[in-house]
Formats: sequence, C-alpha cells, structure tokens
Amino acid sequence: MAPLPKGFLSESLGRIQPSQTIAVTQKARELKAAGRDVIGLGAGEPDFDTPDNIKEAAIAAIRRGETKYTAVEGIPELRKAVAAKFKRENGLDYAPSQIFVAAGGKAIIYNALMATLNPGDEVICVAPYWVSYPDIVALAGAKPVIVEAKFENGFRLTPEQLDAAITPKTKWLILNQPSNPTGACYSAAQLKALADVLLKHPQVWVLTDDIYEHLVYGDFKFATIAAVEPNLYERTLTMNGVSKAYAMTGWRVGFCGCAEPLVKAMAKLQSQSVSHATSISQWASVEALNGPQDFIPVRKKAFEERRDLVVSMLNQATGIECPKPEGAFYVYPSIRGLIGKTAPSGQVIKTDEDFAGALLEGEGVAVVHGAAFGLSPFFRISYATSNSLLEEACRRIQRFTAGLK
Repeated sequence: MAPLPKGFLSESLGRIQPSQTIAVTQKARELKAAGRDVIGLGAGEPDFDTPDNIKEAAIAAIRRGETKYTAVEGIPELRKAVAAKFKRENGLDYAPSQIFVAAGGKAIIYNALMATLNPGDEVICVAPYWVSYPDIVALAGAKPVIVEAKFENGFRLTPEQLDAAITPKTKWLILNQPSNPTGACYSAAQLKALADVLLKHPQVWVLTDDIYEHLVYGDFKFATIAAVEPNLYERTLTMNGVSKAYAMTGWRVGFCGCAEPLVKAMAKLQSQSVSHATSISQWASVEALNGPQDFIPVRKKAFEERRDLVVSMLNQATGIECPKPEGAFYVYPSIRGLIGKTAPSGQVIKTDEDFAGALLEGEGVAVVHGAAFGLSPFFRISYATSNSLLEEACRRIQRFTAGLK
C-alpha cells in the first residue's frame, strides 16, 4: 500500500500520540491470539457485566422504537436523571438545562476543551495523569502545563504547587479523583485547600473528572470540589458517567453539569461531530441512574479485596514499592529499586518502559509503563480482573523482579 502524500495529514495530528493504555491492551490481545500465555492488566474497565436491569431497559428501548436521532445534549429523561444524581449523591443543584451528555467521559472532556481553548491558553494537568488529558489540550492548540504530584505526597497536587503553576494564561485545571492511574483521592479538606488557591485566580475553571466516584475504599468519603466550595460552582464542570460504577464502558455515555452557556457551546461542537450519544445507550443510562444501586457496594467490596491482594503481593516483590490507594481500580508502584538492573534476557532496565517490555516478554504480564502517565519510574496495574489471575500475575512479577541482577 502506498504511503499518504507528504503534507496530507493534519499538522495538529502530529501534536498527539495514540493512547498508550489502549496500545498495551491491543499488544496483549495480539500475543494471546498468537498462542502466548498473557495476563493483561492494562485495561481500565471493570470485568463485571452490565447489570441485567440496565440491559433490559436497552432492549425495551429498542422494542419501543427509541432508535432515532436524539437531542444533541441528550434525551430529556437522561438529563433529568443526571441532575437528580448530582443532587442526591453530590449535593449539587444543576437544572436539566445545565446537563450535557456525550459518547463517553472522554467525549465530555474533548468537547469542553475543544469548545473553550485557544492557542496560548494553558491547562494544568496533574502528573501522573490519565493519558488523554494533555493530548486533547495539545490537539486544541493550547499548552498542557504538567505539575508532578509526588509519590511522597500520595500522588496529590499540593496547594503550593497549584499556586505556582497558575499564570494569566491558565484557563483550566483538570482534577481527576479517584485518580487514574494512581487511585489517589482528595479529602474534602484537601479539596478546600486547592479551592482556596483557585478563588484567588478567577480566570481558572475546573474540570473535575469524577468517573471513579463510587469506587472508594475503607472509611474514605468521596467529595467533589464544587460541593466543597460553592463559590467555584459557576466555573466548575463536574464530569461523570456510567462506564465504571455500572460496568458500561462499551455503551459510551458520559455526562456533566456546568454553566448553561458552556453546555450550549459543547452542543454546538457536538452537533458537527458525532451528533449525540447512542439513543439506546442513553435509555439504558436512565435505568442505571434511576434504578437499583444495591450491586455497587457488592462490587466495590470485591475491588477492595483485589486492591489489598495486589498491594500485599507487590510489596513482597524485590525492588517494588506499592502504596495503597483509596480508590479506583489501579495501583501505581515505584520501581526505583530496579532501575539499572539486568533481566535474564540480557536487557538492562533503564526505564519503566524497559521494565514493562521485559516483563511482558519474560513473564507474559502486560502492564502500562509510568512514562505513559507522565511520571517515572512507575508502572500501572489495573486490578479489574479475577483474584486468581491477579495472584498469578503478581507471582510472575515477583519471579521476574527476583531474577533481575
């Protein structure tokens, strides 16, 4: 096949990379298809199935003929259900006209940033970050400003770091918690301290990515910044969705609450791209939000047990230091103690990417290297898989690290 002509592709495409988390999952799939015994711990999706009542709502919607175009912003029934969810679970008052629905949480972020950013604008992204934040900022022609949340601070942004990163060009802070990739969470007091900084800088808006809201463990209580500091309400976009808590990743429905003029701006953009989230998925999401919620604590308990298993076994591996996160379904262990060592294959582990590659080749365990999330030397494991697979994967990691010289 002939290559595309020089200059044919958009220059803006050169500012971004393919999603590295998706790439790792795809590599694991290819190796499995080739007959390799591979345990894939790269995918950020629950292994649980979508609850039956949600599936049945989708089937009923198909049978009713709910298969036509919908309003760009989402069907009225879903916007009403989202507003009720924000009130019930977060203490946030949004009218249905302040609710926007898109084809997944990623599409909410994409629409919000593409609708608001101009060349020269800056967006603060906290590293380690979800891989898509800085790339979407760059695609919009703006500058991602990376602030490193340190291992010693529990991978949390400090108020001092936030204050130092803000300039007259700063337009957004993206705040994701529970965090992908670290699982780190912010208490209400920690959010209030960040809010106090933001109140001094009225040009900065907050995009809070709460997609893992329901997956917090122990006694930790989730809070969201617009509820903690009502004075930030007007300039906060509160984003969430059905992907993680309801095991609906493939249904592609995300939603947010924000100022009505921003809803209209995002709708203008979406009207010229995907038009709207799938009609059937929207009706399924109405049932997800309005229907029984009793399965959430059951699944949360399973995730908590997996977290404890993985943290314990990784901390028994030579040269690995794994903190215990408060939420999500990831761990983000340090491999500072392994840099410079040599694998049985003869490969020297100079970076976390080397580590992930050698681990995949040597033991058939697929993880995502820390550089993909903007902070090295670490790696990310998704523990959204069975206990037996997690135990076997951790045993392989223990064997691999013990064999490094």
